[in-house]
Amino acid sequence: MQNTANTAVPGPSEPLDTRALLEDPHAAYAKLREEGPVHRISGPDGRPAWLVTRYDDVRRALADPRLSLDKSNALPGNFRGFALPPALDANLLNMDPPDHTRVRRLVAKAFTPGRVERMREPVRRAAEELLDAVAPAGRADLIAAYAGPLPITVICDLLGVPQRDRRDFRAWSDALIAPDPARPHLAKEAVGAMLRFYTGLIASKRAEPGDDLLSDLIAVRDDEEGSGGDRLTEDELTSLAFLLLLAGYENVIHLIGNSVLALLDHPALLRELRERPAGLAAAVEEFARHDTPAPLAIRRFPLEDMEIGGVTVPAGETVLLSLASANRDPARFREPDRLDPNNGRSGHLAFGHGIHYCLGAPLARLEADIALAALLSRFPGLRLDVPRDQLRRRPSMRAHGLISLPVAW
Repeated sequence: MQNTANTAVPGPSEPLDTRALLEDPHAAYAKLREEGPVHRISGPDGRPAWLVTRYDDVRRALADPRLSLDKSNALPGNFRGFALPPALDANLLNMDPPDHTRVRRLVAKAFTPGRVERMREPVRRAAEELLDAVAPAGRADLIAAYAGPLPITVICDLLGVPQRDRRDFRAWSDALIAPDPARPHLAKEAVGAMLRFYTGLIASKRAEPGDDLLSDLIAVRDDEEGSGGDRLTEDELTSLAFLLLLAGYENVIHLIGNSVLALLDHPALLRELRERPAGLAAAVEEFARHDTPAPLAIRRFPLEDMEIGGVTVPAGETVLLSLASANRDPARFREPDRLDPNNGRSGHLAFGHGIHYCLGAPLARLEADIALAALLSRFPGLRLDVPRDQLRRRPSMRAHGLISLPVAW
């Protein structure tokens, strides 16, 4: 491992091999934290990046305005990332203030506490319907049959996506979040399909508005006089729909899947929460900390040479903030590798921190709470249907989730 702690920028060297972060991420992050706060690695796009691993450094960096999300601030050739067309790339994950502030203010109205709470009953009904469909079989892949369809249903209902248009979404998402190196064309095809989908969806909502978030955003986009200066561009509108669907699905499926596996690995906790479901809210926070669904925050680019954890990072280079590593930092959390919702831990970074804190966090928490409550109530005999060592996770630094979770009851 390459220790860069308390040094200036090192000379040319080979970036750290990150295969261990895919094979055994928590052990790899623990080793990195011990060796230093910042490391030169090969990032998800294959280009060199700076990985920040300790809680205090990650939390400070998440709120540091000198770290830009705008890809135009990356050094030429330093960052590759997704090749998205402008109509999908003008989103909150590529914006700094003031544009970020303007766009976030508009979409934040969809995630007020009151609006999220009003979704509780629709989410509960969707969860029960999915469990109704698999109950007679006595077994199911919980990712394909439950953890995946539930967040798709919720976010599509929020945006007003017709049922007939939902079936291809998971394949598109998988192609972007965990691309197959042997079939790189799939990601490009997914981008094209998504662009056509969102363009058509917005056109249909313009022609026939509904009682949904996307119709509301279109109204703001098209209302020159009533927008109060917060109008969206057409690319921002399309990109926002893209981001809401992708983020609203991807992180929640892994939060639910990881949580169920954690319960199956901890039968005493499973029994406790079945008997006392009021404890699920605290448990969801601990599941998110202990097995963070999105291991890395969105990449950032320093606007100037700056020091992070005693390491000088040059302007324009790629910085990756490890939420997963920060959430198991023993300097912040007592016994961080032990799963314990009753330990009184707080302050995890699974949903970020600062102005880019996840807007959908309240809805994600609600979905996970309801999904787990329904599952534990419905299937008291829930158990793994394959040996534990046969479970496989997605080979991605960006997403920490199960490919499948076969269970029986």
